[in-house]
Amino acid sequence: MTISILPKSPWINEELTMLEDACRQFYERDCLPYYDEWEERGHVGRETWLKAGEMGLLGAMVPEEYGGPGGSFAYDAVIAYQGNLLGVDGWGGGLHNAIVIPYVLNYGSEDQKKRLLPKLISGELIGAIAMSEPAAGSDLQGVRTSATKEGNQYVLSGQKTFITNGQLANLIITVAKTNPKEGAKGTSLFLIETDEVEGFRRGRNLDKIGMKSNDTSELFYDNVKVPASALLGPEEGQGFYQLMGELPQERLLIAIYAIARIDRAIGVTLDYVKERKAFGKSISEYQNTQFELAECKTEATIGKVFVDYCINEHLNGNLTTEMASMAKYWLTDLQSKIIDRCLQLHGGYGFMNEYPIARMYRDNRVERIYGGTNEIMKVLISRGLWKT
Repeated sequence: MTISILPKSPWINEELTMLEDACRQFYERDCLPYYDEWEERGHVGRETWLKAGEMGLLGAMVPEEYGGPGGSFAYDAVIAYQGNLLGVDGWGGGLHNAIVIPYVLNYGSEDQKKRLLPKLISGELIGAIAMSEPAAGSDLQGVRTSATKEGNQYVLSGQKTFITNGQLANLIITVAKTNPKEGAKGTSLFLIETDEVEGFRRGRNLDKIGMKSNDTSELFYDNVKVPASALLGPEEGQGFYQLMGELPQERLLIAIYAIARIDRAIGVTLDYVKERKAFGKSISEYQNTQFELAECKTEATIGKVFVDYCINEHLNGNLTTEMASMAKYWLTDLQSKIIDRCLQLHGGYGFMNEYPIARMYRDNRVERIYGGTNEIMKVLISRGLWKT
């Protein structure tokens, strides 16, 4: 079992400590024994989602009136951290919990909340958000998928790509243009229940260099008809503002993934260098090894303190776009650097797939791209500089 080597988060209380134990039980019993199978088939399977629901690991932020425990973002932070610390980084539970559910919770109608949230909590519904398109990634204003109002329904046409949870998701928040002439003001979000509509198609499960167990897909909307009640929010044109409101939490979540994987990388490397011998002694006894890991732990500790600060700010309603962008960019860059240094300490064995550090090296690379590229994060940070 991987044990954290970084300082305990100051916002962790007794209840969250109990949640950490429940998370470890789920990940060690219901995930890790099947991870190679997941990697081979390209997804975790619906049964994993249902087990997570049974364990109370879905929808922790949902109020009791909609069937949830009424927790805070701290609950989802714990669930995400423990999974990545133990090496379960291919399950899309973080996206489901901390990205999809908040859209329904914060912008959904009372009917949408009562109907959808209980199913998202049980795992009966698996969430995804469809933003990216072949010609629109970080530039959300470039979205071409259209939603045309026809009587009491909308007709959606378009294509999405790089959609996490795309093969299994049956509730997909879809970004579409309701008025292409209005730019950002003409963007709306729709709650698409894929089991209930015709014309929706899933493309191939994309062949990625890493994150093999996480299904990432192309999606096609061929004149998909949905009731007008599928619109998220009270009126058209709110989509861009809804996205901007939720992106800071998404980027903080990615920073949590990154620091948890850093924690794991240093831990597995410590175990390796203690056991591996070269020239008659453990490589942990060499000064270079000690200096490398000393630097890694120092930088990781700085990162952990910053992430904890951002989480605390978020829990108090003070997380800014600028701060979330800093966390996402800096922690994912740091993750790549530290995992690379840890792989180097493994020598040739670090290049072998049987060692955890090899998969970590492959899997971490995408984090500097999704959720908005790190270059976009720097643009957002710089905007704040010119305002001061």
